[in-house]
Amino acid sequence: MPLIQLVITLVVVGGILWLINSYIPMQATIKRILNAVVIIVVVIWLLSVFGLIGPISGFRIGR
Repeated sequence: MPLIQLVITLVVVGGILWLINSYIPMQATIKRILNAVVIIVVVIWLLSVFGLIGPISGFRIGR
């Protein structure tokens, strides 16, 4: 993945998260959970992009 595409993706995800946090009324607890989930997903995606973990499609949740 080219570096510019990576940066654009991160900017878009950050912008969407900012818009949701700014303009959608939610409880502070729900916003914190949403932010944490988005950050965890982005970190896992980045680790996968840089080859530090295997492909995300290999993960299984549950049995």
